[in-house]
Amino acid sequence: MGRPRNLKPGRRGPSRRDFLRRTGAAMLAIPLLDACGGKDDDHDSNTGTGGTTPSGSNRFLHGVASGDPLSDAVLLWTRVSPAGNAAVSVDYLVATDPALSNVVKRGSASTDASRDYTVKVDVGGLQPGTSYYYRFSAPGGQSPVGRTRTLPAGDTGNLRIAVTSCASLAHGFFNAYRRVAERADLDLVVHLGDYIYEYGSGQYGSLRSYEPATEAITLADYRARHAQYKRDADLQEVHRQHPMVAIWDDHEVANDAWAGGAQNHTEGVEGSWSARVAAALQAYHEWMPVRVVDPANLKKNNRSFALGKLADLIMLEERFNARSQQAQPTPDINANTLNAGTTFTQSGAFTDPTRQMLGTEEEDWLGTRLRGSGARWKLIGQGVMFAQLKARPGVLPDGGTFLNPDQWDGYQPARDRVYNIIKGNAGAPAVGNVVVLTGDIHSAWAADLSQDPSNSNVAQGGYDPDTGAGSHAVELITTSVTSPAIDDERGVIAAALKLVNPHVKYVELDKRGYMLLDINASRVVAEWWYVDTIAGRSANQAFGRAVQVLAGANHLSSGAQTAPRPNPPALAP
Repeated sequence: MGRPRNLKPGRRGPSRRDFLRRTGAAMLAIPLLDACGGKDDDHDSNTGTGGTTPSGSNRFLHGVASGDPLSDAVLLWTRVSPAGNAAVSVDYLVATDPALSNVVKRGSASTDASRDYTVKVDVGGLQPGTSYYYRFSAPGGQSPVGRTRTLPAGDTGNLRIAVTSCASLAHGFFNAYRRVAERADLDLVVHLGDYIYEYGSGQYGSLRSYEPATEAITLADYRARHAQYKRDADLQEVHRQHPMVAIWDDHEVANDAWAGGAQNHTEGVEGSWSARVAAALQAYHEWMPVRVVDPANLKKNNRSFALGKLADLIMLEERFNARSQQAQPTPDINANTLNAGTTFTQSGAFTDPTRQMLGTEEEDWLGTRLRGSGARWKLIGQGVMFAQLKARPGVLPDGGTFLNPDQWDGYQPARDRVYNIIKGNAGAPAVGNVVVLTGDIHSAWAADLSQDPSNSNVAQGGYDPDTGAGSHAVELITTSVTSPAIDDERGVIAAALKLVNPHVKYVELDKRGYMLLDINASRVVAEWWYVDTIAGRSANQAFGRAVQVLAGANHLSSGAQTAPRPNPPALAP
C-alpha cells in the first residue's frame, strides 16, 4: 500500500493533448491557411478546497451523490468519515419534498474499511420522471440533503441534460460544476470521463496541490485522490443537486490507457498494470454513484439507460477492457518538420482490422442496443473524438494526415464497424438520429459524421459540407471543466481546422465550461456555456454557441439558445 517515492519529471501536459499544439503548427504550415491569418490553499479541514460545504455533520465530509437513475430506481451515495476502525451503520430516507416531511422510502446500510466507508444504496419502487430529496444519518450526525430524479417513462416531451468532462484539480477551480448545479431544470448530468487525474502535484498543472502529492498508483492513492475531489465544494454541489451518469476515460487510472498498459505507467517500477487498474477501478466503484455491471470484471462498464420514448443513452467503455495499444504514427513526408513522425495516414498498423477500441463483445452489444432501440434519439456517451481530425485533407484509402492516434482516427477499422451499424448492413436497416457525445479533448466541437468527409462525391461515399449529405450521425463534444487546451483567443487555429475538416461545424479551443442538451421529438439542441475563469471562484458564465440536429436529418444545422424549463422542482436546501 506504499506510494511512489520518486516523482516523475514535471510535464506541461499529457502526450495526447500535444496534438493541439501540433495542429497549430500544421495549420500554419499550410500556405492556404497562413492567410487565416496564484496558488490556493486547498487543504481546509472541512472541504479540501478553501470553500464551504452544504450544512451537515463532519461525519459526512464528502457530501452526497446520486447516479445511474432508472425510471423506478436511483443509486444514492455518501461516505462516512470514521471515528475508529469499526463498521458503521448508516440510515437513509427519501422524500418528495425538500423539507423531507413526505417520506416514501427508508432503509439502512453498513459500511467499513473494506469499502473505504463509502455507502451505496439502490433505492427502488420510485415513480418515473420525479424529483426526490434524500438524507443519510449515522451516529454523530446527518448528511446534507440531496436531490435526485428518476428517468421518465413512456411519452416524454422534453429532456435537459448537462454534459461535462475533464476536471484537472491542479489546473483550477470547478466553477463549471457549480453553474451546472444551479440549473434546477436538468433531468441528468452526464460525465464523459477524466473525473479525476492521476498525476502528482506539479506534474500537470500547479494551481492546486494533489493528495497524495505523488502520482496515484495504489488503492490507498486512488482512494485519497477521490476523497480530495469529493471534498471540493463545487463538485459536491453538482452531485447534491442532480443525478449523474458517468463513464471513465483514461485518467481515472493513467494517461493514454489501453487494455495492457498506459503511456503514464512504467511496468515494474510502478507495479503491474493489472494491479494498478484493479486498485483504481475498485476506488472508482467505491467513490462514484455508479452501478457495478459485472462484479467479476470491474473493467466492463458499458451500460444503457432509457429516457422514456424520447431517447436512449448508451455509455461505452473504451479503455481498460479491450482497447488495443495505440499504433505508432507513420512519418508523413508531406508534413512539416514539426509534425514529422507524429502525424499519420490510414496505412500500416492503422488499417489492421484486429485492433480494437471496444472489443467484439461490446461492439455486438452496441449494435444490439442501437438496432433494437425504439427511442426517437440514440445518444452514445463515450470518451474520445469519433469524427476525423486532420492536419491535411485527403480521401480514402489513406484519408489525409491525422493528428491523434489515441482517438478513433487511430482505430479506423473499428470505427468503420460502428459506421456499418449506423448505416445498416447484413440485412439490418440503418439507424437514424444517432448523436455521439464526447469529452477528452479539452475543447468544444460539433461535427457531422461521415466516413470520408474530404471526398465531395456523396455517391461514392463522400460528404457535402453545404447540405450535410453523406453524414450518417452527428458528434457533440463538451469542453473541459478545467483541463487546458491551447490559447486560440483570435480563433485562428479553429478557423484553420474547419477549413481542413469540412465536417467540423464548430470549434472553440480555449474556453472551459460544459455543454447543455435540450431534446424534444423534433430536434436536439446543443449549447456550449463557458465560465470566465478557473484561476479562482467566479459566478460568471456566458452562452457560447448553439447547434442542432433535426429529426431524420443526421447532420448539423444552426441552433438557438433554448429557454429553461418553467417551474422546475426546488433545488435541495
